[in-house]
Amino acid sequence: MAAGLAGPAPALADECNDAFCTPGIRPAVVLGAPCADTGFYVFGTTSWGRLVFCGSPRRYEPRYFRSPPMMGVKELNGSCTGYENAVAQAPDGLFLTCSFENARAVWVRGDA
Repeated sequence: MAAGLAGPAPALADECNDAFCTPGIRPAVVLGAPCADTGFYVFGTTSWGRLVFCGSPRRYEPRYFRSPPMMGVKELNGSCTGYENAVAQAPDGLFLTCSFENARAVWVRGDA
């Protein structure tokens, strides 16, 4: 490589910004079917390709719901400015959602 020319930054090469590069997404999930874990590796796809997540509304038994827009792999407590109303997964599989805390948009636990 010539002096002064740099290749792509490693962080950008490894960045994941959608469901297609997110690890642990369960295939062949049935929308509305019961599920077990609402905290880690909660995403799945239906037979027709719809992205879903395992959630437990109002303390009912967990089941699969349509997912909001999924932004790939992000860091817990990292900025999510521009991703409001979206979800993501932390590198360890933790379910994240973009929320406002102390007037900042940050990734927080999605199961909290």
